[in-house]
Amino acid sequence: MPTTTIAAADPRVQAPAEAGDGAGLALAIVLNCGSGHLETQERLQTLHGVLQAAGRRHEVFCIDGQRPPAEVAAQAVDWAVAQGGAVVAAGGDGTLNTVAQALLPTGLPMGVLPQGTFNYFARNHGIPTDMEQAVHALLTARVRPVQLGLLNDRVFLVNASLGLYPQLLQDRESFKKQFGRYRFNAMLAALGTILRQHRQWTLELDLGGRSVVVRTPTLFVGNNRLQLEQLGLAEAAAAGSLTAVMVKPVGRLGLLGLALRGALGRLAEAANAVDFSFRRLTVTPAHGARGRRLRVALDGEVLTMRTPLTFAVSPTPLRLLVPAGDAQDVPAGGAAAREAGSDAASGAAPARAAPAVWAGAAGAAGQP
Repeated sequence: MPTTTIAAADPRVQAPAEAGDGAGLALAIVLNCGSGHLETQERLQTLHGVLQAAGRRHEVFCIDGQRPPAEVAAQAVDWAVAQGGAVVAAGGDGTLNTVAQALLPTGLPMGVLPQGTFNYFARNHGIPTDMEQAVHALLTARVRPVQLGLLNDRVFLVNASLGLYPQLLQDRESFKKQFGRYRFNAMLAALGTILRQHRQWTLELDLGGRSVVVRTPTLFVGNNRLQLEQLGLAEAAAAGSLTAVMVKPVGRLGLLGLALRGALGRLAEAANAVDFSFRRLTVTPAHGARGRRLRVALDGEVLTMRTPLTFAVSPTPLRLLVPAGDAQDVPAGGAAAREAGSDAASGAAPARAAPAVWAGAAGAAGQP
């Protein structure tokens, strides 16, 4: 069975205290350079201008299609380890995920310069979405432990999913390549995906020793309070836990109605959606299909993984560089996340998954 542990701590690094001052650290910056030559040059000028004026040691590592992003991130991590510094991810949530995956075993801090469409992770932690402001914020940043999710051995910062949502992401990316990376285009692509025929999955869910078989077009797991609040699921975002959203079998018009409720922040009111909080959840295709490879999405990136799929709170938090004096400067995901991670590893009961919710999910979603 796949485990939910990350790689052992990097022996080259002595992990520092959980929270503290990130000012003065050398910065290895992983920059997504695939957005266009002119835009990349402007970002590089901003980076070098601000950091050189502040006398901050730094090195830029470009993701430009010549090498796999994971290889670029690993090179940046090696540089940061040698300098005793931090790694900064400059890009969308997919770039952030790649850097976090490479960085987490070292215990070194991670900074963020958001360049994505929605930037849920950065906005959730008070990081400016303007490039120059975000670079300036790094100069005086503080370290805050924040919670990560795990899907088998892969981390996710914002969300992970299977079923309809990975297909939606692939369609959205194709649409953006043709018509531009704008939120309106993303919404049009999502509408097209929803209105097409889609598969209903039969899944066995195991949560703390309790199992149920359900049918659903998609299973979405969130680790970002801002995104969950925008969907109208703020109450489900319990500290130290992940939030699952499962859609009951519905037609295309029913899915469209759910999408509209989500856009209006009223998904919790929908009769065709079930949400619950948990610390560890194992998902297996029903009818003995263990070992099957399924398409999943992690922070907007689509890949295939072998089942069973285990979602869990990471026992190790990410040490994030956040703006000094931020209103949320109390460590988030520290003691609470560690406690939750410990419970997750031991298969403890979920934070919010009442038997009535499970009964409703199983009955309405077509349990035999």
